[in-house]
Amino acid sequence: MLDRDQYIEKAKAKLDEWNAEIARMQAKADAAEADAKAEYQKQLDEMREKRDEAEARLTELRNASDSAWTDMKAGFDTAWQNVSNAFENAMSRFR
Repeated sequence: MLDRDQYIEKAKAKLDEWNAEIARMQAKADAAEADAKAEYQKQLDEMREKRDEAEARLTELRNASDSAWTDMKAGFDTAWQNVSNAFENAMSRFR
């Protein structure tokens, strides 16, 4: 099992990966024709929303007291999985 700092760093690394993917998709959207650009932008907005939700949850977890860490981690794991699935789903529709 990962300790608290390792756990947070792993989640942060995933957010960095998502940010890179959003930047890649933004470049693709910028080069798209007008009709496709609107759909790409919609998917990008959804991806950013999910990324922002994950960042907010990570901040809550990072700021949790030691006594609340275990309880919050369990809730974070579930929420993180839901956000991750939604982000991946939005990303797959973009391709």
